[in-house]
Amino acid sequence: MSEEYAITAQGVVKKFGEFTAVNGLDLFIPKGQIYGFLGPNGCGKSTSIRLLTGLLAPTAGDIEVLGLNVPQEAEKLKTKIGYMTQKFSLYDDLSVEENLFFMGRIYGLPEALLKKRLTAQLETYGLSQLKDNRVSGMSGGQKQRLSLAAATIHQPELLFLDEPTSAVDPENRREFWEQLFDLCESGTTILISTHYMDEAERCHNLAIMEAGVIRAHGLPETLMDNLGVTVVEVLADNLRQIKVQLLKSEYINSVAQLGVRLRVLVSEDISRPLEWLREQYPELRNATLEISRASLEDVFVSVTGEGRQ
Repeated sequence: MSEEYAITAQGVVKKFGEFTAVNGLDLFIPKGQIYGFLGPNGCGKSTSIRLLTGLLAPTAGDIEVLGLNVPQEAEKLKTKIGYMTQKFSLYDDLSVEENLFFMGRIYGLPEALLKKRLTAQLETYGLSQLKDNRVSGMSGGQKQRLSLAAATIHQPELLFLDEPTSAVDPENRREFWEQLFDLCESGTTILISTHYMDEAERCHNLAIMEAGVIRAHGLPETLMDNLGVTVVEVLADNLRQIKVQLLKSEYINSVAQLGVRLRVLVSEDISRPLEWLREQYPELRNATLEISRASLEDVFVSVTGEGRQ
């Protein structure tokens, strides 16, 4: 494996009986980046992460993580990676400091180094004033910061985050991402799964998953720029009826209502979409039509589900 990549996966398949959870996964994740898996629940994001950490063995395909073959060398990999799951997995009946101390010992940190790391993690994640508090009485945001502190106490080269912000409010999510960028700046490679569009846009690179398959991948900006549709916003009366009519056309990829507007994805085969819409639909001749920039949600809709039909 090239030294440039933290993770490479080629042709990875994972089956559970007759069910295929991951189908032909190919990944090349550079070191020092935040790489995102975007997709709905059940699309294969968590299974893919478990395959890459060595917790599951693939049915087929090859995986290398930090230069180690997985799952054959998964034991050697454990001390090089951190893993934060969606569900809080620390001990409610222990204090903040006791949880961090326990995790440090699990990772084999010498006592002198562990004491330094404890102090540093408590300060970095705003937990110094809470170090003697039992975890059971902490808020969702505080537990999230503790989980991240525990997952990084051994300073891993690679950090896996499986939908880590699903149970916290937007302010805590924003603060959490600032901490991720700090980790990335210090050299940690991060693989994060999410179903939030705004989080996915923060990633350096992104894979959109559906039904165990990567439907699209690349820089978020590139995915939006190369969508292959024109996004038109429509301001008009009777939006629900207009939406029904628009969806009958083979040149309309998607229509979604956003408040008092419709967001319409028109195929790039239509060279003059505003004029075409007014010609095809009399109810739009006096409506306000504007071309808008594509969003990541537009990309997601276009490459998954009905957007591919």
